[in-house]
Amino acid sequence: MSGTNSPEAVKKLLENMQSDLRALSLECKKKFPPVKEAAESGIIKVKTIAARNTEILAALKENSSEVVQPFLMGCGTKEPKITQLCLAAVQRLMSHEVVSETAAGNIINMLWQLMENSLEELKLLQTVLVLLTTNTVVHDEALSKAIVLCFRLHFTKDNITNNTAAATVRQVVTVVFERMVAEDERHRDIIEPPIMVQGNSNRRSVSTLKPCAKDAYMLFQDLCQLVNADAPYWLVGMTEMTRTFGLELLESVLNDFPQVFLQHQEFSFLLKERVCPLVIKLFSPNIKFRQGSGSSSSPAPVEKPYFPICMRLLRVVSVLIKQFYSLLVTECEIFLSLLVKFLDADKPQWLRAVAVESIHRLCVQPQLLRSFCQSYDMKQHSTKVFRDIVNALGSLIQSLFLVPPTGTPAAANQAGNSNSGGPVSAPANSGMLGIGGGVTLLPAFEYRGTWIPILTITVQGSAKATYLEMLDKVEPPNIPEGYAMSVAFHCLLDLVRGITSMIEGELGEVETECQVTTEAASSPTQSSEQESQSTSDQMDKEIVSRAVWEEMVNACWCGLLAALSLLLDASTDEAATENILKAELTMAALCGRLGLVTSRDAFITAICKGSLPPHYALTILNTTTAAALSNKSYSIQGQSVMMISPSSESHQQVVAVGQPLAGQPQGTVMLTSKNIQCMRTLLNLAHCHGAVLGTSWQLVLATLQHLVWILGLKPSSGGALKPGRAVEGPSTVLTTAVMTDLPVISNILSRLFESSQYLDDVSLHHLINALCSLSLEAMDMAYGNNKEPSLFAVAKLLETGLVNMHRIEILWRPLTGHLLEVCQHPNSRMREWGAEALTSLIKAGLTFNHDPPLSQNQRLQLLLLNPLKEMSSINHPDIRLKQLECVLQILQSQGDSLGPGWPLVLGVMGAIRNDQGESLIRTAFQCLQLVVTDFLPTMPCTCLQIVVDVAGSFGLHNQELNISLTSIGLLWNISDYFFQRGEVIEKELNKEEAAQQKQAEEKGVLLHRPFHPAPPFDCLWLCLYAKLGELCVDPRPAVRKSAGQTLFSTIGAHGTLLQHSTWHTVIWKVLFHLLDRVRESSTTADKEKIESGGGNILIHHSRDTAEKQWAETWVLTLAGVARIFNTRRYLLQPLGDFSRAWDVLLDHIQSAALSKNNEVSLAALKSFQEILQIVSPVRDSDKPETPPAVNVTVPVLIGSMSGSGLNRPFVRTDSIGERLGRYSSSEPPPIVTDELEDLNLWWAAWNTWYRIGSESTKPPVTFDKLTFIPSQPFLTALIQIFPALYQHIKTGFNMDDLQKLGVILHSAVSVPISSDASPFILPSYTEAVLTSLQEAVLTALDVLQKAICVGSENMQIMYPAIFDQLLAFVEFSCKPPQYGQLETKHIANAKYNQAEWVALNYVPFAERSLEVVVDLYQKTACHKAVVNEKVLQNIIKTLRVPLSLKYSCPSESTWKLAVSSLLKVLSIGLPVARQHASSGKFDSMWPELANTFEDFLFTKSIPPDNLSIQEFQRNESIDVEVVQLISTEILPYANFIPKEFVGQIMTMLNKGSIHSQSSSFTEAEIDIRLREEFSKMCFETLLQFSFSNKVTTPQEGYISRMALSVLLKRSQDVLHRYIEDERLSGKCPLPRQQVTEIIFVLKAVSTLIDSLKKTQPENVDGNTWAQVIALYPTLVECITCSSSEVCSALKEALVPFKDFMQPPASKVQNGES
Repeated sequence: MSGTNSPEAVKKLLENMQSDLRALSLECKKKFPPVKEAAESGIIKVKTIAARNTEILAALKENSSEVVQPFLMGCGTKEPKITQLCLAAVQRLMSHEVVSETAAGNIINMLWQLMENSLEELKLLQTVLVLLTTNTVVHDEALSKAIVLCFRLHFTKDNITNNTAAATVRQVVTVVFERMVAEDERHRDIIEPPIMVQGNSNRRSVSTLKPCAKDAYMLFQDLCQLVNADAPYWLVGMTEMTRTFGLELLESVLNDFPQVFLQHQEFSFLLKERVCPLVIKLFSPNIKFRQGSGSSSSPAPVEKPYFPICMRLLRVVSVLIKQFYSLLVTECEIFLSLLVKFLDADKPQWLRAVAVESIHRLCVQPQLLRSFCQSYDMKQHSTKVFRDIVNALGSLIQSLFLVPPTGTPAAANQAGNSNSGGPVSAPANSGMLGIGGGVTLLPAFEYRGTWIPILTITVQGSAKATYLEMLDKVEPPNIPEGYAMSVAFHCLLDLVRGITSMIEGELGEVETECQVTTEAASSPTQSSEQESQSTSDQMDKEIVSRAVWEEMVNACWCGLLAALSLLLDASTDEAATENILKAELTMAALCGRLGLVTSRDAFITAICKGSLPPHYALTILNTTTAAALSNKSYSIQGQSVMMISPSSESHQQVVAVGQPLAGQPQGTVMLTSKNIQCMRTLLNLAHCHGAVLGTSWQLVLATLQHLVWILGLKPSSGGALKPGRAVEGPSTVLTTAVMTDLPVISNILSRLFESSQYLDDVSLHHLINALCSLSLEAMDMAYGNNKEPSLFAVAKLLETGLVNMHRIEILWRPLTGHLLEVCQHPNSRMREWGAEALTSLIKAGLTFNHDPPLSQNQRLQLLLLNPLKEMSSINHPDIRLKQLECVLQILQSQGDSLGPGWPLVLGVMGAIRNDQGESLIRTAFQCLQLVVTDFLPTMPCTCLQIVVDVAGSFGLHNQELNISLTSIGLLWNISDYFFQRGEVIEKELNKEEAAQQKQAEEKGVLLHRPFHPAPPFDCLWLCLYAKLGELCVDPRPAVRKSAGQTLFSTIGAHGTLLQHSTWHTVIWKVLFHLLDRVRESSTTADKEKIESGGGNILIHHSRDTAEKQWAETWVLTLAGVARIFNTRRYLLQPLGDFSRAWDVLLDHIQSAALSKNNEVSLAALKSFQEILQIVSPVRDSDKPETPPAVNVTVPVLIGSMSGSGLNRPFVRTDSIGERLGRYSSSEPPPIVTDELEDLNLWWAAWNTWYRIGSESTKPPVTFDKLTFIPSQPFLTALIQIFPALYQHIKTGFNMDDLQKLGVILHSAVSVPISSDASPFILPSYTEAVLTSLQEAVLTALDVLQKAICVGSENMQIMYPAIFDQLLAFVEFSCKPPQYGQLETKHIANAKYNQAEWVALNYVPFAERSLEVVVDLYQKTACHKAVVNEKVLQNIIKTLRVPLSLKYSCPSESTWKLAVSSLLKVLSIGLPVARQHASSGKFDSMWPELANTFEDFLFTKSIPPDNLSIQEFQRNESIDVEVVQLISTEILPYANFIPKEFVGQIMTMLNKGSIHSQSSSFTEAEIDIRLREEFSKMCFETLLQFSFSNKVTTPQEGYISRMALSVLLKRSQDVLHRYIEDERLSGKCPLPRQQVTEIIFVLKAVSTLIDSLKKTQPENVDGNTWAQVIALYPTLVECITCSSSEVCSALKEALVPFKDFMQPPASKVQNGES
């Protein structure tokens, strides 16, 4: 107002006033003189005031009543011109604020009059306005009058006036409230004491209010009265009023001056008590009205909704809710419920449209929505307003689709589509404009034939209403089709946008505050009471906020989802679709952030469904998600909102056709651009909000998997998906549009999983779990068919793993655990990818640059390698191949740094089983070879044992012989490595052992490892030996052989490294264990013939049964063990139980020797020989081959000694001396064992030898083709062992032992040989050669007798036994031994090559034995034992057999040898016998000898026919020799010899001297031919002893007498017989033989008589003479004989008788000389 106060302005005002007054005075001059006078006095008054006062304006104001008076009077004239002038003048005064209250009252009264007269109505309004706006002088009654005046002018007939008045009223109302606001401003700082208000019923006496406030109060109260059609209290004089105007005024006051109502209780009271009931009352027609219930039918017509009022009510409601929500909580609940009801389908279209607009206004105010939620939804018994709003919008949208707007009575409804025949055809003409030339689609929703365009309504986020602003319309407007839908759509979008941005903003604040406070709390300086207080407040605040957020989401999500899903399905516009998807995405993300799983999953499901083709049966979307979704409907406060399933006939462009993933209906499915759009949203969601997806990763990934499948993306290396052709079915068809999208989608997919590295651990786990369960589904689907499986999940697991290597530990177990399951899947493609993923991850994990590096993080390394080990439990060969290839690559790239991972890696190689196919085994073996060649030095020594085990296990694989053999080679290489790096390995192992020992002690458990007490390095060796030992009993002969050779070579070459005590284990656990197993296998091996060795390999007949092949192994093993015992005896003997080991070894040798296999048994004996040739430990230094032990207490008995130095120990190149030196530190092993123990060993050996001998040579009970009979080489070897053995046991060798030996020797010699072996063993029968066995037997006996010879007296008692043994052999010459019941054939009759048994030619053997006997007897005849044991008698008895057989002997040489032997023996033995005559020790010999002579000289066997004369003479000379022996060695000593014996001899000589044994012609003839010399000799001998002159004893005389009487008796007999025969024969001549005989007798008689004559008479017995003379008559009788020869002989015989013709001179008494 500065302009009006300046002096110029004042001056101007005064001038204007004066001129106005003048003008007035002029106008009224004629008609209205009083006015003129008043005007003129006014001029004077003005001048006076101006002159007197400095403050002119103030003075004017004081006198304003007077100053104004003339003008008022002017107005009273009712003259238009004057009135106008006056009003203008008054206005000027007002504008300079020089009007006092009184004046103003006067002015108003004057205006009222003008109004009543309808004069200058517009000017009036202007004046009132100026009056009220320039200052505040008008109030109370005057003010009310002014306002009424304006109202009244509003209802004039003149349109312009009406409108101006309306505007004026609005302004005036505003002014009233503005004054109040200004008044409050002025009094704001003064705090007034509250005045107690009396409970006054009169509402107008609001005494507490200040003046302006009071005016405002009165005005507002009356407006309410007026709208309610009640009389006003303050606006007296109102004549009429419209509701619409009243409502507009109410709305503007409420909207413009909310603070008035909020700050003043009185006003708040008005709102509650007056406004709200009023609104509710006015709403009633709208609520009750139902469209379609025709008014005619109902008896009481219902008031129809009236658009202008309804619309204004809604505006008022909007303001109330917006501005006074906090005051009117309950009322707002009602309003909001009403709003929701107005959206019902049975309300008029316009009503729904304006209601939606009202709701839209609310939806853009998230804070307001939040308040609703807090005040209603979160209260227990309150309407769930917020939820209802959202649901109502959803219902609205659905109803618009489901209820086509045609057919309703309200014409307005049809206006929207009056241009077409109804909505059904709408798509045809309005949807696609200009079908011919390029389709331009209007944005629209289309659903089941209902087509609804999308109208552009507002800029997003602002609720600009269309129909709420139509204040001028009285009739309801035509609502265009799609308007309600579009607004509702925007409501939803704005609602989502508002809520999410609000909540996320607050969430963000909370999170940052939390961080700040936690940081603050963590810095110790600031942690004060107050700080902690604020933190707890903050926590409470956050809890409250979170509850609100959750409630908001919970309240709205169902409705939102229902509506959005439907819209998404119906949308044909890309932008709309984008918005819907964005809304769903933001909701899903928000739910995720708040942890509201069900709702999150539901939104995600919706997006997922949108991504997939219609009706695509994706189980995960129908089953696993929120139960709320399962039945596709939600109950929302009693309204049932249907979740409408997607309609298939959407008008979308198809962009891709592909195969559905297995489990879907067969055929192809189509993807539309909308599906792709949804897919991108889904990717977007996963990418940006992965952290909050949690379990819904499953939904997301399942859907992506199906899309990827339909689009034909296939995994490539690293798990990225690349477009690839589908393998089966009609191939995927992709439009170019989507083709260009594919790489992008594939890229986003990969980025999606790459971004998993930014997820927190929990989210990452959710992702992994989801992928795993997805993969499990894919696995289930792939069961039982060989269709291409979906590899999406596996590929993505791989990708996720690869990008999260930096924290691989947290996801490794679930990740690899699942991939391992995939690896076991029957579908090969699936498996292959599982394995691919797993191995890629392991390789990547090992090469990744971890922090700390793997070398320092062993746990992680083992974790990474563990799945590789787990793969070993899978049986599919392709997986195992992948596993092994992975191992190979790991070895090649990380081999040096595997460290503690070695056991796992080696375990993988070792886990390959036999049945897993050659290629697998081969690959695994390659790995192993690589390890053995390159990595032994880099691995921890503790793993060496595993290497040994693995190598051993490959040896046992029987798929590929070469691998087994090579693996044995590897074991040899490994042992070499141990040998070279021995010290290093030993150190490291000992260190490790100590550590483990300590751990074990701490835990209080025992340390477990194989071969425990042995030191660790030795254990390593033992494991190696044990492995080789296992291979030595492999089923394949080649492997056994190789392993056996390797085992014994290693023990031989490197055994010296072992600790002394370890040898104990080697012997018992390795070698003997092996021998046991080999023995068992060999004895149980199959005897079936093996046809061929696989392929075309021929098998030699000596190996053509399993048994024979095992025999070879047994041989090898036994030989190896024996060799070790032999070469390492110096180590073994000091061990405590050497003798037990020795026994076991002997036992093995025995069982092998007794095995029914020639090869084995022979080899066993060789081993036996080997261990018996062991040089016994040093006892005395006179043996040149063993040096004295110097320093080193181990005699080194290896290699030959250099003769030079006996004082210097021989040390082998690898210096066993040093190696063994370490044992000496503990305690030198006692090398010189005591004699006794040594003897025990040898006796054990002897017992074994005896058992082998007795068992092997014992003839079997029954015989058949397969009977086993030991071979000659075996028996030879067996017997050859004895001499060596005997050397050691001779001191204790007694008769029993000798007996045992004898049995064995005898049996051995008796064993026959098979006919097919005979050509190799037997000499041709004619040669007299001993077999080597026989030689051996004799050698054995020879050794014995030599030992006895030099032995002590008590040993010599063994002689007789040796004789017995030899004599038994001698008997073989005539009577070959029987072998059990076996029938042997003579070699000449054996057909070669039949399994018959051939007896050996025992003659040479028997003869050699005989020679030995003779030799021996010559040496030992005088030994006491020989004498006592009747050895001579036995010899004679034995010789009697061949002698008596004579020509019947198998070999002629036999009896000749027997005779010569007999002669030799007797020549020695008889003197001895004579010597011992008195003792009677030889008594029984004599008869035996006599019989022997008898049997030989008068044998019953007939000489062969072909015997030549020379032969006969030679044989006769032998007989003669015998007689000579009798005459020289026996008869001369007759007095020492028993009489009977001499008698027998005499009789024999007698028999020999006269031959008449046989009557048969030929025999007699031959005999005489043969034996003349012999007879002669006998006779001479007889005679010689008949008349021996020197009779020294009666005995001798007795012999002579006996001889004579025998002779004479014999002669008498012959003669008698001759005479008889002669007489009988008559003319026939007698046989030549008989004639010869008689001649011989006759000659003998003459000789006898001659001899008798020569003898001294006293020597001849009288008896003898008598006998001689008695012959005479007989001789005479012979005279008649016809033979001239006989006659001449007779003549000679008779002549001597002349001497008997006279008695002799001396008388000889009978019987005495």
